[in-house]
Amino acid sequence: MRFGLFIPQGWRLDLVGIDPRDQWPVMRRLAEHADGGTVWESLWVYDHFHTTPEPTQEATHEAWALMAALAASTDRVRLGQMCTCMSYRNPAYLAKVASTVDVVSGGRVEMGIGAGWYEHEWRAYGYGFPRAGERIARLDEGVQIMRRLWETGTATLDGEHYQVDGALGYPQPLQEGGIPLWIAGGGEKKTLRIAAQHARYTNFFGSPEEFVHKSGILEEHCRGVGRDFGEITRSANFNVVVGASEADVDHKLEWVREHYRGVIPERADKTAEELRGGYLTGTPEQLVERLQHLEGLGLGYAITYFADAAYDPGSIELFEREVAPALYG
Repeated sequence: MRFGLFIPQGWRLDLVGIDPRDQWPVMRRLAEHADGGTVWESLWVYDHFHTTPEPTQEATHEAWALMAALAASTDRVRLGQMCTCMSYRNPAYLAKVASTVDVVSGGRVEMGIGAGWYEHEWRAYGYGFPRAGERIARLDEGVQIMRRLWETGTATLDGEHYQVDGALGYPQPLQEGGIPLWIAGGGEKKTLRIAAQHARYTNFFGSPEEFVHKSGILEEHCRGVGRDFGEITRSANFNVVVGASEADVDHKLEWVREHYRGVIPERADKTAEELRGGYLTGTPEQLVERLQHLEGLGLGYAITYFADAAYDPGSIELFEREVAPALYG
């Protein structure tokens, strides 16, 4: 199994209490730590503008600005966003940005892309909030434009939502065949069909049973479009709360509760309890068993988020020592 690591960027209130001038140094140190080891194949950021689970005035650093900064400050790890919202940027412009970051990074960009869902920030930034079908249709057209720009250097499309006429995509990505596309979302009729057509990676999860079900739907779509199902790596995102013992896990969950009480006290208990019920909350032995089970079901890539990463690297280091080695070998 391969592993990715989310870098705290503020969206999940994971830089609260850190002086703004110190926030990028915190992110950079975590990135350099991952870059210097062997566990993490990739680093990830979220593409959001307002904090979650509620909008606040705490910082949420912009995804593609961070991608450029991470590209210039790391050497080995691959760099992705899980996931970029197609409708937040014109797809031809987005393809240009991604190609430039790919060049800066020496060919290490992963393109996570999805239809978007966070209504509050959509409306606040003037994007409206189209129905789900329209958002997914924009995703479909946008992916077509990006692939053409990366694979041929030019794109023309007279779509319902996007129109480009001879758009040029230079510089080209350094990666042969263009930047790998990760299609995020488990919509069975449309999103997984788009993934079957275009993705090298998918990203969905809910439970092991749901993962198996949606994997079957993806395989059906692959047959329908003449794609080899085995060409697509299936990934999922996980909140990780790992402790050396059950008591240590409880201690870390209490830290989460107190952390959120300082910002959104009305959501603190709910947030901590949601993490307690998470699939990757437990001791290293429990996490290894659960990840091995998912690997047996076809999960090839786990992208992990640690709520305490900006404040204490101990959870990440414990995962590196006692969880990952049992899987990535």
